[in-house]
Amino acid sequence: MKLTFPDRLTAACRARGNAVCVGLDPRWEQLPLELRRRHSAGTLDAMAGAFAEFCLRVLDIVAPLVPVVKPQSAFFEACGPAGMSALQTVLRRARTLDLLTILDSKRNDIASTAQAYADAVFGKQAVWPADAMTINPYLGRDAVEPFLASARQAQGGVFVLVRTSNKGASQFQNLDCAAKPLYEHVAEAVGAWAGENIGSGGLGDVGAVVGATHPAELARVRELLPHVIFLIPGYGVQGGSARDTAAGFRPDGTGAIVNSSRGITASFAPEEKNWEASVEAATRNTIAALTTQTPMGNLV
Repeated sequence: MKLTFPDRLTAACRARGNAVCVGLDPRWEQLPLELRRRHSAGTLDAMAGAFAEFCLRVLDIVAPLVPVVKPQSAFFEACGPAGMSALQTVLRRARTLDLLTILDSKRNDIASTAQAYADAVFGKQAVWPADAMTINPYLGRDAVEPFLASARQAQGGVFVLVRTSNKGASQFQNLDCAAKPLYEHVAEAVGAWAGENIGSGGLGDVGAVVGATHPAELARVRELLPHVIFLIPGYGVQGGSARDTAAGFRPDGTGAIVNSSRGITASFAPEEKNWEASVEAATRNTIAALTTQTPMGNLV
């Protein structure tokens, strides 16, 4: 019998001794200069080739160190068919390296379209095979349901946007709604959905995206959702510190994964020749900061 997604995630975090997620957000201008020179045809196909080469090398570097990677589909989609092929390659390679994968695509639509989005990730012939994906809850339960059902059939997971890390998030997410902010209503819905399929470690297969850039709200959502996995963006370049993420963890160090994208994959100057060493050092520094300043250290 396959383990549920939260149990697999917890086991992977304990095996690596940390809960760091490396975000793969390839940007042409931030790639190593020597790599760009090898893919300098100026076409979208060439850019996609550069993205694939870079991300595959990053996977090799971080696979012994972290449990999870999170490709951002938008950067690959912007390269057209070749970019989507590169995304497939990256996702499949990550699995061969025993990394869990979260496809960051923030999908949703009316139910029939949602089903197609879900099938692309969790279906028997998944085009973008990942262990989990991010989704938008704005359309309500009927539009979320296809993702839940498909993920559960595949022993996968979904992460629902609750309190995001961007500067303008409060415009809607903090609106007063029946005497509490809107994000708390979304959090409560996520808690109910997660409670439908609890793993042996007490965590559900529906997670919440809650940013490190709003530590007070992060603490509030953890208070509301003790049984939910948090995907925490906003660490590092966006301004969130290790201490800002601390409230997202359960006391034993489980229940949260902290994403770092540019802080790791753009941790070097483009002209730097030994950029791989910078990626490894940035990964290790992220692990060390979270180990000493958050309950993540209790994993080991």
